[in-house]
Amino acid sequence: MKLYFQLFLQFFHVGVFSFGGGYATLPFLYDISEKFHWYSAKQLTDMLAISSITPGPVGVNVATFAGFATSGILGALVATCSIILPSYIIVTIVSKVLDKFKTNRCVKGAVRGIKPAGAALLSAVGIRLIFTSNLHLLGTMLLLALVVLNIVKKRDPLITLGISAVVGLVLGYFNWIGV
Repeated sequence: MKLYFQLFLQFFHVGVFSFGGGYATLPFLYDISEKFHWYSAKQLTDMLAISSITPGPVGVNVATFAGFATSGILGALVATCSIILPSYIIVTIVSKVLDKFKTNRCVKGAVRGIKPAGAALLSAVGIRLIFTSNLHLLGTMLLLALVVLNIVKKRDPLITLGISAVVGLVLGYFNWIGV
């Protein structure tokens, strides 16, 4: 029972403080892996990869996988519900008072301040993923080139995903990324 309470507290904390989407949850999830050893950084990287290609929000999917790795189906249920609960509570409250505060300067300023903080968290996660994954310099450079090409040329993300899959298969086949 203590494990489920800890799971609830940790993933509720992630849900409360991870602004910026699912990838913004990753610094918190890395912290959980280091603090509680429920899963390793390598396992978290694998969870992220699987969560990125499965339907649904990445942060919720990773929480589900992390909860499952920690304590099976009940752990997955606890982690998933607890990471979603803060958003549910916040959205419910905000929807009740939105009309009163949407033009407030303080609210606009807070939102403007949250955006760079979210970008910094995402950048930190990206750098950490490069160093904890099995990608070598070649794979990292190819991945960055694809992302930049996608941004500059405004290509369909599915094309980038397909190219990445083919590159990953080729690099994995020749064991160039340690798969």
